[in-house]
Amino acid sequence: MQTVVIVIHLMIVAVMIGAVLLQKSEGGGLGMGGGAGFMSSRGTANLLTRTTAVLAVGFFLTSLFLSWYAGYDRKPSSIIGQPSQTQPAGGAPIAPPTSGGILDSLKKADEQQQNQAPAGPQVPRSQ
Repeated sequence: MQTVVIVIHLMIVAVMIGAVLLQKSEGGGLGMGGGAGFMSSRGTANLLTRTTAVLAVGFFLTSLFLSWYAGYDRKPSSIIGQPSQTQPAGGAPIAPPTSGGILDSLKKADEQQQNQAPAGPQVPRSQ
């Protein structure tokens, strides 16, 4: 479903870019006037303006749908996590902080991990 909407979204984007680039300049931009080209009639400008407006609405709707669909099954979660879920590589659980902040508890966990004896040969860590 999401792939189909993304393909439609990209097709709308490509056609909208083309429609905007085909429109006649109304002066001001980079000092270039409109000039007399094959897009000089006012009827064509109305068609391109309406086409651009319809494509912009389609772009807006597909963008809203994609953002809604991306967050449809998302459940709120904590970036800190639960104490039972956070275990360092050594296997000892990190105790919840009794005082101080999250940085203090991370420092304690790092110290606990460094105090444990290595199980085998270790690669030297650069400081």
